[in-house]
Amino acid sequence: MKKAILMDRDGTLIQEVGYLKMLEDLRFTTKATDALKLFHQLGFLNIVLTNQSAVARGILSPKELKKIHHSMKELAAAEDGVIDDIFVCPHYPGGRIAPYNIECDCRKPKPGLVWQARDKHQLDLRECILVGDKMTDLELAANADVRGVLVLTGYGAKTREEWSGPVEVYSNLFELAKDIARASRPPELDMEQ
Repeated sequence: MKKAILMDRDGTLIQEVGYLKMLEDLRFTTKATDALKLFHQLGFLNIVLTNQSAVARGILSPKELKKIHHSMKELAAAEDGVIDDIFVCPHYPGGRIAPYNIECDCRKPKPGLVWQARDKHQLDLRECILVGDKMTDLELAANADVRGVLVLTGYGAKTREEWSGPVEVYSNLFELAKDIARASRPPELDMEQ
C-alpha cells in the first residue's frame, strides 16, 4: 500500500485564475514545486484531484485540458517537482456539453476522485493527506475519511473564516511538506530549499 498527497489544483498547487484556459496563466503557488519535490523524497505520491466543470460548460475541451495538465507536469519537472497523476471531474449537471452535463460521484466534495486514485495506485488512505483551499476540499476529506489540510493560498483565508470545524492550516504546500519532514526526521533531506 502506498501513501499520497492528494492535492487540489487551482488555488492550492497552481495560482487561482478562475477558469484556466491560457498556458501563460499557469503559475505555481509559492514554493509548490519545492513541496512536490520534498513530498516525493518523503515517500508520497503527488496526486492532483480537480473539478473542471469548464469541460461540461463548454469553456475548455478535454483535449485543451490535457494539454494544460501536460504543461503543468513539465513545468513542475523542470524544477525537479513530480506530479504522479491527475484525476479530473469534468462533470457539471448544469453544463451544456454532453456527456459531461450529468450528476456524477466524482465532483468534489463527493469522494469519487479519491476512490479512483486509491484503486489505481493502491493507496492506504489512512496514510494519505488531502490538501486544498476550498470548503469542497475539506468536505471531500471528511467524506473520504482522509486527513484534511487547509492551505491559505487561493481561497484558503476565506475558507478558514467560514469553516466551522477543526482543521490543520498551513500557509502553503511547502510549509506542510516541511512539517511532515520534521515529524519523520530523515537526516538526508534538505528542508530549507
